[in-house]
Amino acid sequence: MGRLAGMQRESWCPLTIRLLGRTEIRQLAKDLDFRPTKTLGQNFVHDANTIRRIVSASGVGKGDHVIEVGPGLGSLTLGLLDKGAAVTAVEVDPLLARRLPTTIKEHSHSEFNRFSVIHQDVLNLSPADIQGEPTAMVANLPYNVAVPALLRILTEFDSVKTILVMVQSEVADRLTAEPGSRIYGVPSVKVRYFGKVKRLGTVSPAVFWPIPRVYSGLVRIDRHADAAWPSDAGFRKELFDLIDISFAQRRKTSRNAFAEWAGSGDESARRLLAASIDPARRGETLDVADFARLLERSAIS
Repeated sequence: MGRLAGMQRESWCPLTIRLLGRTEIRQLAKDLDFRPTKTLGQNFVHDANTIRRIVSASGVGKGDHVIEVGPGLGSLTLGLLDKGAAVTAVEVDPLLARRLPTTIKEHSHSEFNRFSVIHQDVLNLSPADIQGEPTAMVANLPYNVAVPALLRILTEFDSVKTILVMVQSEVADRLTAEPGSRIYGVPSVKVRYFGKVKRLGTVSPAVFWPIPRVYSGLVRIDRHADAAWPSDAGFRKELFDLIDISFAQRRKTSRNAFAEWAGSGDESARRLLAASIDPARRGETLDVADFARLLERSAIS
């Protein structure tokens, strides 16, 4: 990985790539007779400074292999290539997937050799679909699949160590919410199973075409180098099931919320106490370490 830059200001060293502007994006859409759809959450960034901000926050550079989900007309793709990264773009829209290589070739030179596109739904993406091991994911995620897409990449691609996504501001708030918060929920906990999560700012609707009705937020996830809980698929499935149970009844005490899972209220209380969790606490106050400890202690008690 290149140096992790966060949101710190850094010099932008353009190579040979021309980033897309508003006029070019609209002309591309016109040439393709393409109309963005709300169903696929198609809103394209036309502001070069926003592209640079996203790429800088991701910290990717030469030697990185980036998965970009929903590249659309190619704005962010070009910014990532300009930083020296290799990019595998995953696009579900067949028209955009066919056009993207042409756009990249027209706006770059040798950088095109570091680019490839896959016409596929990210929710079905697997390592077998991608040549080599990706190290990062950077994306302006379609709002309708933001959380499932994140969890898919984190689950299927262990080699992805850093994720930087732009999502609807409300989704960004939920992903980064803390235990006990009104908006803390299933996504907040599940994403933290994989890594540390940080909100890196807000993006105005004005930088998109078409202009959405909501603000966007940048969220960065850095995968745990050495997690304090098991990372195998079996444990993860049981843990995620436990998280789902808890938040389906988020206002109940943990004792009552986990009664069916444990077999009885008394057994639920015993398991919670064994994991150093007060049975009177509500599930919405538990963090990922609490859930993991409860599952581990239940398995050995």
